[in-house]
Amino acid sequence: MRAPIGNFEHARPAPDCLDELTAPVAGAVRAWSADVPAEQLIYVDTDPEIADTAAFVEHYGGELLEQSANCVIVAGKRGGGTTLAACLVMSHTRVDVNGAVRRQLGVRKASFAAMDVATGESRMEYGGITPIGLPAGWPLLVDSAVVDAEWVLIGSGRRRGKLIVPGKAFAGLPGAVAVEGLGV
Repeated sequence: MRAPIGNFEHARPAPDCLDELTAPVAGAVRAWSADVPAEQLIYVDTDPEIADTAAFVEHYGGELLEQSANCVIVAGKRGGGTTLAACLVMSHTRVDVNGAVRRQLGVRKASFAAMDVATGESRMEYGGITPIGLPAGWPLLVDSAVVDAEWVLIGSGRRRGKLIVPGKAFAGLPGAVAVEGLGV
């Protein structure tokens, strides 16, 4: 099968390659019930050594920078409590942690979660965290530009491999809230 974006040698529907995904991502794909059929979630095999955005687009094509999104985990603090949330923004932008995230979560302070917290709590690899399969109850803040994109390349839960997903699918993920201006 040919991937809808990019030039990848191996592309398959994600339900056909659950063994390539982390347990939470595979579970979410297996239980998929969104408006977009699970077969439209495309898994592409990629080199784990170049999973980070800059190296990835240099190797697989510069046009992917405009078609990729990054999922980052943030920690919001208010009083004595901490709320973990995921933020999904286009790769050519950065998350507005001190503005949009703080307001949306209703917290006094927000910052990127420590790597061990992000990977431990999400059960995904650093450099491959994806909004599909996040822990139940986590807020998922999605920049409106991601939802409006026809196709978006995201992590697969591991550094090896990526998922290509219709942008509109992100609005239907558990805990998802579309936020205008989340990515600046």
